Amino acid sequence: MLGAASAGLLGFGSKTASATSLESSGDLDYPQEMKLALLRNYRTAKASSYDRTGGNRDSRQLQPGETLTLLKAEGPGIVTHIWFTIASKDPEHLKRLILRMYWDGETEPSVEVPVGDFFGLNLGEYFLYQSALLTVAPMKALNAYFPMPFRKSALITVTSESEEPVHAYYWNIDYQLLSSLPESAAYFHAQYRQAAPCPGLQTPEEKNLLGTNNYVFMEATGRGHLVGVTQGIVLNQKGWWGEGDDMLFVDGSKKPVTTGTGSEDYYNGAWGFGSQAFHYPYNGVPYVVNARIVGGRWCLYRWHLEAPLVFEKSIRFTIEHGTGNNRSDDFYSVAYWYQTEPHAKFPPLPPVSQRIPKGLLAGGASPVKGAEQ
Repeated sequence: MLGAASAGLLGFGSKTASATSLESSGDLDYPQEMKLALLRNYRTAKASSYDRTGGNRDSRQLQPGETLTLLKAEGPGIVTHIWFTIASKDPEHLKRLILRMYWDGETEPSVEVPVGDFFGLNLGEYFLYQSALLTVAPMKALNAYFPMPFRKSALITVTSESEEPVHAYYWNIDYQLLSSLPESAAYFHAQYRQAAPCPGLQTPEEKNLLGTNNYVFMEATGRGHLVGVTQGIVLNQKGWWGEGDDMLFVDGSKKPVTTGTGSEDYYNGAWGFGSQAFHYPYNGVPYVVNARIVGGRWCLYRWHLEAPLVFEKSIRFTIEHGTGNNRSDDFYSVAYWYQTEPHAKFPPLPPVSQRIPKGLLAGGASPVKGAEQ
């Protein structure tokens, strides 16, 4: 049985899910705790790296250039949980290992993201945090709870672009096998993007009404809904990096259909977060180092579980880098959404050498007066 939040992410309510074997009871007004007692109509399945001999060598090695198949399953079904932990001598392995997911035999992946970025570790460094959809637990335990439906097949792989072997890659992927899925069940997608640095303007666009030169989290065509983003930032200029407005374009709109009031506001914080780290179910800034100096590092996330950002034909989700795009910091991000297939081909991943955050002194206008509180 899917929880209400998971069913909402897929684009169908729990009553629809009930009619298609995701829920065995038609009475869905029970408290959440009571629903634990309701019988399920699925078969439990798991793909894992367990030792097939019965011993305790429960991991796989991953050589440079090699691809491991983590899940290969026939549907209908739903992936409900992914857990990884990795032992590698490469300090940059979170950026050098690429996670890909393919649904129903597609040749272009619906997910193509460095492993660390997928789990919100957008700067290639481990830290602990808890959110509704992603968690990182001690020690270096990576967890994802997005529901990922498939009708015919699911294929999940990891490919190494490291020059060092991964000595131990552990995984558990939990999924459910069902008799059917609702027609409205959309496919999970995740896309990596970066701008290192963002092209900061010497003359800020004080009236950037059309999102010109904004950082682009994602673009897609089809019908679906965006459920959130994770983002890493390395400061190339001193001071507060925020005050950038988020702007959403849908279905070919030339003007944003929604415009926010600043970066920290989009991530549901305020006043520059007080340069403090925090993590809540729907929003967080779990990683802050040297908050206002060159080389400072931030990681953030925002889940739109209360109201995913819906599109019927296309979507383009962006955010300014500083007021009027006046800053040249390094941005790394992942957008997570559901949509119908086929999806538009993703932009090529940047070369591995460019994915490693370095930070640099970059040009751009001085901070706008009044931007820092």
